[in-house]
Amino acid sequence: MTALLDDPLDAAALLRAGALVAFPTETVYGLGADARNAAAVAEIFAAKGRPHFNPLICHFADADSAFAEVRADARARALAARFWPGPLTLVLPRRADCRVELLAGAGLDTLAVRVPAHDLALAMLRAFGGPVAAPSANRSGRVSPTSPAHVMEELGGRIAAILDGGECAVGVESTVLDLGAGGAALLRPGGVPVEAIEAVIGPVGRPLSPEAAPAPTLRSPGLLLSHYAPVLPLRLDAREVAADEALLAFGPPLAGAAITEQLSLARDDREAARRLFGALRRLDAEGRRLGLRGIAAMPVPGGGLAPAIRDRLARAAAPRG
Repeated sequence: MTALLDDPLDAAALLRAGALVAFPTETVYGLGADARNAAAVAEIFAAKGRPHFNPLICHFADADSAFAEVRADARARALAARFWPGPLTLVLPRRADCRVELLAGAGLDTLAVRVPAHDLALAMLRAFGGPVAAPSANRSGRVSPTSPAHVMEELGGRIAAILDGGECAVGVESTVLDLGAGGAALLRPGGVPVEAIEAVIGPVGRPLSPEAAPAPTLRSPGLLLSHYAPVLPLRLDAREVAADEALLAFGPPLAGAAITEQLSLARDDREAARRLFGALRRLDAEGRRLGLRGIAAMPVPGGGLAPAIRDRLARAAAPRG
């Protein structure tokens, strides 16, 4: 039985006991475990059905706590000062005395770290007093959760509790930036636009398109080619829609769809990001109930959070192995 909590102190107590707790962040709900507890970290992979070569993000109450586990250079400290708490994850070298279990980082010599911008999450992390490993609180490869109801649908009965923080404000996962010795590289677009990062540290290398890194070399979450996927097939860049398709609209909707979910009539990238995963879940559930053949997604052009939306849609539409 999965409990619904409203007190972050209760969530912290469960984490100390080795239990799994889903908790809200500004991006999506995370599935948290004590990152220093090998058995608890292993339970994350089991509950999600997640491959062990796919590393987890470790969440911290503040930058000093994060940088006690990884080696931070001047770029990392400048980005933390500008964007933490917030939707930015940094991939940095582990310290020799890093307490985080190797399984949380898929055995790599780096670790993905961030400080979330959510009052309940920060209160839980402060009360817990250590690193919390947390991927998104959903079955592996499925649409990410942005509400307690989504988490319960995905993981109810598999985890101890959900800390209820209502709907997530950003709606897409954090931006992941690899600060290797060879320069800064964008691993996953997300809640912080890459242009804002470049204003702090200069040029950032960008991936040409969503690609799957070969196992076991994934350096961050969100790099699997097929990810964030509804059950119904997803068709991208739709310019027309059939009567037996659902429509994910951005701007004035195409005519003729069986059902429609609007990301943003005004084509606002932040509104669209906030609504993305919930809209996909609703179209998938209702479309399957109606016997539709798939979901057609209209183009989402532009900058800001639009690249993150395009990345998630491309992975959701990728062939499933």
